[in-house]
Amino acid sequence: MRVLVVDDEQRMHHLLSLILQEAGYKVTAVSNGEDAIRSLREKTFDFVILDIMMEEMDGFTACEKIRAFSSVPILMLTAIASAEEQKVKGLRSGADDYLVKPFSKDELLARMEAIMRRTKRSDVSGTSDEKKENEITFYELKLNLAEKSLCVKGESISLTRKEFDILELMMTHPNWVFSRDQLLDQVWGEFYHQATSRTVDTHMKTLRMKLGKSGKYIQTVWGRGYKLGGAADEG
Repeated sequence: MRVLVVDDEQRMHHLLSLILQEAGYKVTAVSNGEDAIRSLREKTFDFVILDIMMEEMDGFTACEKIRAFSSVPILMLTAIASAEEQKVKGLRSGADDYLVKPFSKDELLARMEAIMRRTKRSDVSGTSDEKKENEITFYELKLNLAEKSLCVKGESISLTRKEFDILELMMTHPNWVFSRDQLLDQVWGEFYHQATSRTVDTHMKTLRMKLGKSGKYIQTVWGRGYKLGGAADEG
């Protein structure tokens, strides 16, 4: 998968390239919006990481120009955590999501994967092969991303939207430990500040109850958060 990194800071160029290459991505890095637009017109990329604060052409302008001819997934980077208007402006300019600097390697990769999953689901045309690609299986759990449904040992289980989103995130990253803050950020998104750690705990408790014995797959890692792993007790 080819990723275009757009940032006028050399240190960030190096950091992003290192993270992405280690994760198996092919990286092309440019330092301004004009070069980004030129690169996207000349070559095919699967993803764009676009910094907001650039001197020659800011990320908002670059994003709008890219959206005029391309639907490539775009993740915007900002150094201002509290600037709500930057987030809104970025999304309105055509970005799929945004990430605040500094960020962790795991958060960057998880956000990219989430954006690509959403993009992939929006392109589903309904063929049998595509339906298979839109299913995630973990032991007895089978999650259908297109229909937003869950089956446990063949039995359909009703989930709320947030319960589905939590399970999708965890089934996509089995054995990863997600802190409550990470779950709030990635599942609740723009409503992050309206939810609390207790909100996460309540949803986890309800999910376990709905999954029955298979709820044991959702494990609490004390002092760190939650993960999906291990085998549920079949007895």
